[in-house]
Amino acid sequence: MEDSLLGARIRQLRRARGLTLADLAEAAGLTHGFLSKLERGLANPSIPSLSAIALALGTSQVELLAGTPAPDLPVVQVQRAHEGMSGPYGLGSAQLLTSGDRRLQPMLFEGSNTDPGEFFTHAEDEFIHVTHGRVLVDLGPQGTAELEPGDSLYFAGGVPHRWAAAEPGCYRLFIVKEGTRMP
Repeated sequence: MEDSLLGARIRQLRRARGLTLADLAEAAGLTHGFLSKLERGLANPSIPSLSAIALALGTSQVELLAGTPAPDLPVVQVQRAHEGMSGPYGLGSAQLLTSGDRRLQPMLFEGSNTDPGEFFTHAEDEFIHVTHGRVLVDLGPQGTAELEPGDSLYFAGGVPHRWAAAEPGCYRLFIVKEGTRMP
């Protein structure tokens, strides 16, 4: 991905969440100067830095790298099974099922973690459908849901969430998240 597109995506998400550069720098444990250069396309983040930025913005590395503006996106897009950005997402891995700056971000997620890790909170609504395994979804003050294959869960933006395998083994989720569109 071109550095300026990644920087623009980070800036757009930071502003959408009402954060200043100083706020994001503190939350991600990075310097204000580095983030300023990154947003202007003058620096490249390391994988750990990109992960810290994604966590501070309530998103993932995969979404940061894939959710960039693309001029003239087709009205209809076919994406083959071997296509699509993939990489770390929370405590597992994900493959985005579409590309570009879209209103919806469908993805396949796979994990085997039994520890749910840290809560994620973002402004966008999210839909989860379990395709394999049993999953325990912790929604903070909204409670906990145990989901089995065929079960689905929808939650509004702003709801803290995290998930883990309800029993040892792999689980797979089909997730649709609202995209944060570039202006």
